[in-house]
Amino acid sequence: MGRKYDLLAIDLDGTLLDHSGAVDARNLDALKRARAAGMVVTVCTGRALIESMPIIRAIEQTGPVVVSGGAMVADPTTGQTLERFAMDRDMVHEMVAYLGAHDHAALVLKDPSAAEYDYLVVAPDGEESLDPSSRWWFAKMGVRVRYATHLDDDEHHEHTVRVGAYQTNAPIDEFAQKLRGEFGHRATLQHFHGALLPKERRDLGISSVHIIEMFHARADKWQAIERLCQRLGIDPARTAAIGDQLNDMEMITHAGLGVAMGNAHERIKRVAKRTTSACDEAGVAVAIDHVLAGEW
Repeated sequence: MGRKYDLLAIDLDGTLLDHSGAVDARNLDALKRARAAGMVVTVCTGRALIESMPIIRAIEQTGPVVVSGGAMVADPTTGQTLERFAMDRDMVHEMVAYLGAHDHAALVLKDPSAAEYDYLVVAPDGEESLDPSSRWWFAKMGVRVRYATHLDDDEHHEHTVRVGAYQTNAPIDEFAQKLRGEFGHRATLQHFHGALLPKERRDLGISSVHIIEMFHARADKWQAIERLCQRLGIDPARTAAIGDQLNDMEMITHAGLGVAMGNAHERIKRVAKRTTSACDEAGVAVAIDHVLAGEW
């Protein structure tokens, strides 16, 4: 039986990574077998490129990757952005003002190959306005951050690809609904929970992270995959995608084969064609085995 799929798109947190942030050896081996079988493997993550690089190196990924929730396709070997969905300046101003009016620091993500840094944090009190999880994450990942009290201080408006807000240890669902009502007709809005729960974060009293991210109206993981397929000459119908969270919805729904992790959000499981084991049980390797055997 011939291979059914030419491209394999894999989410990171809660999918390829277990809940401690590690990649199971079985997953590493499965990725090598998928590549040896002729499949193009790509990472497809909500993380920015710099936040993804430790994992990209660990899995020996040299081909293009989808990062920043689908807002960009990047070359991890050069750091260059290959595709992006930049946001409208006026809408970014509205979003940042709305977040500030509701006491949320705005994390404005940039195209790093153009702006030469990663995040502009807009908050009246600078770093002290950030939630504890964001401070921990920035320090751990070594991201390049600039702080501003107002978006007028932004020298790189044209390079914004995402506006986000984060909250530690308390749901943000009600506020997410307000944002959806305010901007949902003009932007893509993703609302989900962070999956990474390493001991060092729990030791700081961080038990959960609640995330809202807003993008260009056409930016999501699937549309980035389509652009990547066009670059590579791959039929999008011959793609398989594996994920767990609501920001994976579009790629799980539209890929030729959408696979939900065993730990996936119930809405993801409902739209997926298949469900594999949980991230702590090497579910990616299980799924790849089924695909390579022609069973899925």
